[in-house]
Amino acid sequence: MNLGRNFLFWLVVISIVAFLYSAFDQNNLGGAGYTKLAFSDFLNKIDEGNIKDVTIQGNNIDGHFNDGNRFNTYTPFYPELIERLKQGGVRIDAVPLDSKMNSLLGILISWFPLLLLLGVWIYFMKGMQGGGRGAMGFGKSRAKMLTEKNVKVTFKDVAGINEAKEELSEIVEFLKSPKKFQDIGGRIPKGCLLIGPPGTGKTLLARAIAGEASVPFFTISGSDFVEMFVGVGASRVRDMFEQGKKSSPCIIFIDEIDAVGRNRGIGLGGGNDEREQTLNQLLVEMDGFEANEAVIIIAATNRPDVLDPALLRPGRFDRQIVVSIPDLNGREEILNVHAKKVKLGPDVDVKIVARSTPGFSGADLANLVNEAALLTARRNKKIITMSEFEEARDKVMMGSERKSLQMSDEEKKLTAYHEGGHAIVGFYLPDSDPIHKATIMPRGRALGMVMRLPERDRFSMTLAKMKADLAVAMGGRVAENIIFGAEKVTSGASSDIMQATKLARAMVAEWGLSDKVGPVYHTERADQYLGANSKTAPNSNDTANIIDEEVKRFIEESYNAAKSILEKHLDQLHTLAKALLEFETLTGAEIKDILEGRTINRAAKEEPKLKKSSLDISLTKGIEGGAA
Repeated sequence: MNLGRNFLFWLVVISIVAFLYSAFDQNNLGGAGYTKLAFSDFLNKIDEGNIKDVTIQGNNIDGHFNDGNRFNTYTPFYPELIERLKQGGVRIDAVPLDSKMNSLLGILISWFPLLLLLGVWIYFMKGMQGGGRGAMGFGKSRAKMLTEKNVKVTFKDVAGINEAKEELSEIVEFLKSPKKFQDIGGRIPKGCLLIGPPGTGKTLLARAIAGEASVPFFTISGSDFVEMFVGVGASRVRDMFEQGKKSSPCIIFIDEIDAVGRNRGIGLGGGNDEREQTLNQLLVEMDGFEANEAVIIIAATNRPDVLDPALLRPGRFDRQIVVSIPDLNGREEILNVHAKKVKLGPDVDVKIVARSTPGFSGADLANLVNEAALLTARRNKKIITMSEFEEARDKVMMGSERKSLQMSDEEKKLTAYHEGGHAIVGFYLPDSDPIHKATIMPRGRALGMVMRLPERDRFSMTLAKMKADLAVAMGGRVAENIIFGAEKVTSGASSDIMQATKLARAMVAEWGLSDKVGPVYHTERADQYLGANSKTAPNSNDTANIIDEEVKRFIEESYNAAKSILEKHLDQLHTLAKALLEFETLTGAEIKDILEGRTINRAAKEEPKLKKSSLDISLTKGIEGGAA
C-alpha cells in the first residue's frame, strides 16, 4: 500500500516536470509541422513571399508559412528586418519580453531546486514517522489491526501449553458472550500478562485468542511507544486505546512490554523522561476513571522481574500466565503440529525425537523440523528419516560438523580416550542419565562429545544425581591423565571443568548441600540502585573461603570417583577408544554392546573404516603404555 502510494506520488511529480518542460521550452513549441529555420533561410523565404505572419519577442521570431506550418528562428541585430517584412507583405505581431509566460517560467526555474529539496525532505520525514503518517500523525498509534480475515490461528495450532490455553479460554468466552458474565456481576480480567522464556509461543498464543474469539486484534511492540520527544509515547497510548474503543470488543497485544514498563525511579533521568510518562499513561488507560470493559490487554515479556509493581496490581494485569518450556508430552504435541507440514518416513518416532530434545522451546522444535527438511532436500531424498532428525538435532544443539577440520592422529586418539572416559563413567554410575551417543567428529567448538538423555523430564535433582554428573564431567580429564600422563593432558576439558564448577558452587551456595556451609543461601546479587551489572558480595571473607573449599571438595571427590571407575575398567576404555577411532560415532546401544563384550554389527550401513596407518600403530602403543 505505502509502496504504491510512493510510486504514484513520484510518477505525478515526474509527469508535471515533463509537462512544464514541454510547455515552456522555447525550442519545442510547435509540435507537428514545426520547423527550426536558419535566419538566412528566413530572409530568403521573405523574398520568395512564402511567409504569412510572424510574432517577434525580443530576438525570437515565431511565424507561419503560407501553407500553415509553423517555424521559429532567432534574429541577430538587423535594423532593416521590419522594413523587409513589410515589403514582403508579412503580418507582424510583437510580444514584450516580460510576458506572463516568461515570468511564470522564470519563477519556476528559480524556485525549482528549493521545491525539489523541500519535497525530498517531506518524503524522508514521512518515512521516519512510520509509513507516511505525515507531520500531524507523529503521535498516532503504530498498532497494526488484524481482522478476522488476517488472524487464522486458533488453539488447534498451539500445542504444548495446555494449562495456559485453559486459563485464556475464559477470556475467549467473555469476548464471545460478555453478557453471561455481566449478568452475575462478574468482571473479566482487564489485562493478561504472558510470562515465559523466548520462543515458548507467547505471541502465537495471543493470536490464537483473537482467532478463537473472532474479534479485531491490535498488535504493537513496547519499543514502538518510546521516542526521543517527551510526550509522544503517551500520545500513542491514548490513540491506541481510542482505536480499541471504536473496535470493541477487541484485543490489544503489546509484545515485549518490558521496553516501556520497567520500574520507575531507577536509573538516571529522574521521573520526567519519555518512558516513564508513557508508562504512566498506560497505567491510567488500563485502570483509570474511564472504563474499558470490552478492550482486553494482553502483554508478553520474558523479564517480569523488571516490570513496575503498579503494572502488575489487580485491576491492570490481573492475570499472569506462565508459558514455560514444554515437557515431554508438550514437545511431542508440538512436533506433531509441525510434522503435518513435512513428509516423514516410516522410521521416524516422534516420541523418541521429543525425548532427545529436553529444554527445547516451541521455536526450537519448529527450527529442528525445518533443519531436518532442509537436510533431506540437500541429500536429494523425498522423505525425512530418523537420521536427518538426529543430525538436525545435533546441529541445533552444538553446531554443524566441522568436516574441513583436519585433526592429527594424536589429537584424534586423545579425543577418543577423552570421550570414552565420559562414556564409561556415565555407564557405570547408576544415577547418571543413559548414554545416547558418543562421537569424535568436531562440531561447533567441541572436538567431540558424549550425549546423555534422561528417560523422562526431570524437575528436580537428587544429591546422588549431582555427584554422578560431576564425576561424568571429570571422566574426560581423568582418562587423559591415566592414558597419556599428567604432562600430556590438554585444554579439552575446559568446558567440563566450567560446568562442574558451576554445579558444585550451586550445590554449596544455593542448595545447602554442604554440611560445613549449611542450608544458607549464599550468592552474588545485583544491586537495584547501581544497575544489573553491579554485583555486591553479601558473604564475609571467611564464609567465601569455606564455600570455595567445599566447591573444591565436591569436585575432587568426583575426580577420584571417576578415576576409580576408569582404573577398574581400563581394558574397556581402550576398547571403546579404538571403536570410536574406527567408527567415529557410536550410539548408546553400540556402546553398551562394546562394554558388555559384544561386537558391533554394521553390515547394512557400515561407515568406511580407517585403513591401517600410523593411527593404529600409535593406538596400539597407547594401549600397551596404558596397560603397563
